[in-house]
Amino acid sequence: MESARHKSNMARTRSPTPAPRPILYPVIMPVPEDDQHLVARERVVNLSRHARKALELSAKKSGIIIGDLVKDQNGAPLPFNGWHWSVTHKPKYVGGVVAAKQIGMDIEKIRSCSPALFKKIAKDYEWHLANEDAHKLFFRYWTAKESVLKASGKGIRDLSKCSVDRIMDAHHLVIDYQDKAWVIEHFFFNGHIASVVKDGMEVEWTLLSGDP
Repeated sequence: MESARHKSNMARTRSPTPAPRPILYPVIMPVPEDDQHLVARERVVNLSRHARKALELSAKKSGIIIGDLVKDQNGAPLPFNGWHWSVTHKPKYVGGVVAAKQIGMDIEKIRSCSPALFKKIAKDYEWHLANEDAHKLFFRYWTAKESVLKASGKGIRDLSKCSVDRIMDAHHLVIDYQDKAWVIEHFFFNGHIASVVKDGMEVEWTLLSGDP
């Protein structure tokens, strides 16, 4: 009896199991080849439509029903039913993500850039934080800062106020903006990079198959 009572007391005093962290489901989709060759307004409309399909899949993975998708006067997405959302589109890929708090996502193709763009995107000390391929690092910084600015709703006009605080590893870094540390996760695929605001969440990326 004493042994059983002792085990019972131990069970009562055992530390509770921590709650699992919320999961973020960013979804990336290839753009159909026919739509890649559209021009001007028609191209933008089609890319936006595909990006919203990616958003719908992200919401479905989270068990969320998409509501009305509305933007403010500056083009920043407004929450629907308390849920935040972000979309991104490039000629070959689009992406979308839904989250319970401020969220931003960006996709870019990794390519060569001019020295002037390097100076615009980050200060000298930021470039010295990592020793890796310069153009890969450029787009890590660019998509990370863009994701934070999307999440904050401020847009590219606040680019100079974002700075890279530290590089965590090959897939994570921290952006300092508005006295807050924003943790960013990167996903590399087919010569592209996608970044999303991670802050306290697990991230499960989905890259749909298809020939972009």
